[in-house]
Amino acid sequence: MTDNQHAKYAFYTKAAWAIYAVLAAIVIAILVLVVEQLFVKLRRGKIVCSARGPGGGYNLAKAHDEVSVADIILAVDEPIDATQCGGRENCHDDRRCMTHELWSSLNEHIFSFLTGVSLAQLVAQQQQKAEVAVLQDHRRAPADAPSTPV
Repeated sequence: MTDNQHAKYAFYTKAAWAIYAVLAAIVIAILVLVVEQLFVKLRRGKIVCSARGPGGGYNLAKAHDEVSVADIILAVDEPIDATQCGGRENCHDDRRCMTHELWSSLNEHIFSFLTGVSLAQLVAQQQQKAEVAVLQDHRRAPADAPSTPV
């Protein structure tokens, strides 16, 4: 390889890494925005509370055994719906389909099940598996919020 070819290769390599760095920054920024939007919804749903300033962040607003998976799903506006029509009963040519009651009943069972599963249970299950590390938040929580790790 000549010196000219080395220079071209070095230029293209640096340019490629610069492009990758910009793309990575964009992806990270998008992910941060998505996570922030989720936490805003969780805060509005009173699942988490926020603390501003250095060392700020989010903590659970209630004890983790008082927060159900259904609470979280409802707070972030995710539907629990197995029906094709979204519960509007217009699944088959603007009429209710033959299996609508089946799927509506399934929705009720799913919601009931998720209401009965708390964050404390999920954490306990993961600790039993010993495969997932549980991160502890050692920042100071606001005086009015329980100090439960998120």
